[in-house]
Amino acid sequence: MKTFSAKPNNIEKQWIIVDAEGVVLGRLATIVAMRLRGKHKASFTPHMDMGDNVIVVNAEKIQLTGKKRTEKTYYWHTGHPGGIKSRTAEQILEGKFPERVVSKAVERMLPGGVLSRQQMTNLRIYVGSDHPHEAQNPMILDIKSMNPKNTRSA
Repeated sequence: MKTFSAKPNNIEKQWIIVDAEGVVLGRLATIVAMRLRGKHKASFTPHMDMGDNVIVVNAEKIQLTGKKRTEKTYYWHTGHPGGIKSRTAEQILEGKFPERVVSKAVERMLPGGVLSRQQMTNLRIYVGSDHPHEAQNPMILDIKSMNPKNTRSA
């Protein structure tokens, strides 16, 4: 019996739309990361980009449990001496690009490397409920109904 290893012509990608309104950030990110990698498929092959194209809408309306909204800090460095900067999750969510909180959460749940960066290109995150991918006929994935813990707050 041989182990199945997917080839590029065997891969079938779907389009999935996820509504992030009221969903806990970490639980949303784990499900989206799993879909991006393709681990939900029986034909999963670790070294191939088998995942689906995921569209996340209403990214600014995600939930953070506990005090994470005010105490979770995102750091970056400018490259200059003493150039470390930080922002809280609340500042980012109320700022110009609130979709970056979801993007970073999903990115950090994927293994680092070239393949993960390629899989991240299959993720599209939008602030409102509008998106330009109606022509792809995306399938709706209802994360809220999967588990009651997916929507809890504080």
